[in-house]
Formats: sequence, C-alpha cells, structure tokens
Amino acid sequence: MKNSISFRLWGRHALFTDPVTRIGGEKCSYHLPTYEAIKGVLKSIYWKPTLIWYVDKVKVLKPLRTQTKGTKPLIWNGGNTLAIYTFLRDVEYQVQAHFEWNEHRPELAKDRIDGKHYSIVQRMLERGGRQDVFLGTRDCQAYVEPCEFGSIEGSYDEIDELAFGLMFHSFAYPDETGIDELHSRFWHATMKKGILEFPRPENCPVSRFVRPMRRKPFGIGSNLLAVEDEENRR
Repeated sequence: MKNSISFRLWGRHALFTDPVTRIGGEKCSYHLPTYEAIKGVLKSIYWKPTLIWYVDKVKVLKPLRTQTKGTKPLIWNGGNTLAIYTFLRDVEYQVQAHFEWNEHRPELAKDRIDGKHYSIVQRMLERGGRQDVFLGTRDCQAYVEPCEFGSIEGSYDEIDELAFGLMFHSFAYPDETGIDELHSRFWHATMKKGILEFPRPENCPVSRFVRPMRRKPFGIGSNLLAVEDEENRR
C-alpha cells in the first residue's frame, strides 16, 4: 500500500507550546516542532477518520531563532487580555510521514480502499493542503509543497547530536486508541544531524491521564461525507 509522503513546511513564525508555560496566558515555544503539531499539519493537508497519520521524522533546515512579542489573546468572557508570547522565527522543515488504517473504526472498513486516499493526499499536497496550514497555532500561517526528504541542506547537518530534554509528544485520543480516555504523551527529544526521529505514540516512555473522553461516531452515508462530494465542493 502506498501511504508515505514527504514535504517541505515553512512559515514566518511557529509556536509549539510547552504545556508548562501556558499557565497564566504566557506562552513559550519549544525549539523543535512537536509530533502533535506536525500531525495537525498532516490533517490540514488531508484527513478522514478512516486513517491515522504517523510522523516518521522531521529535518530542521534553518537555524533556531526566537522572537518575543506582545499579543492580545481573546478571553472566555469576551474582550482581550495582554500576554507575552515567545515564537520561533523564520522556520523551515522537511517532513516524512505515512498513514495507516484506523483499526478502531470497523464501521469505516469499506472506506479502506488501497490507492484512493494516497491519490487524494498527493493532489491536496500539490495544492498546498485542503485546509489552512498552521505551525502550532492559528497565529502562525504555514505553507507546504512536495519534496524529497533530505534533498535540502540544513543548518544542523554537521552537528552529531543535540538533546532537548523531556518534550510533549502528542495526545492519545479515544478515536485512535479505542479507550474512552484522553492521555498526554512525552518523550526525550534528540536531534541527530539535524533530523528528529519520532517514536510511535504507543512507544513514548511517559504517558499521563488527562480526563475521560468519548469518541465521536462516524458512518459511511451518515455524518462521514464521501471524498468525491468533498472534492466537488472545493
């Protein structure tokens, strides 16, 4: 089954939030993209509940730079507040990822058509994504285009290893685990020769229970629109 893609990802700013710095409204970005953020990019390119995206590796192309700016985020009861955000500035990556069938969605087994989803992914990637692409937050617009992974020289190609300590990896949603619970996963991030190789979510060494959560039911012909209908609306 053809299910692997690689693409170039870039933007003026990125905010891969460290959960610890979100208390009080102040936010500070990790120096590296999180698995969950890249997975969000993949879902913006193309996603259906029939499949699960897995991020294999990310290559950092440009030097790591930060920029601190004052912002006015919205607050729940209306209006704005003041906060200081520390963004990554002028970022560029190469991403390699693949999708697998979601075995926790037996009701969508008829939608597991070899070649169909891969062809759609290729078309959406060439168009720059089905939805708007962001780097960690909606404030950070990003862009994608197909490429061959490793074809561009990066700023850290000659550095053997850089360790970044314990980082947030991803959320474990009931839709992808079959368990009616939400968990957060963490891992020890190490960049080698400019490349960050992510472990599979189930292989993360640290996992924490967040709260109970139920998955949303889907079904062909009900609330799951056919791909052909979605294509016609574009």
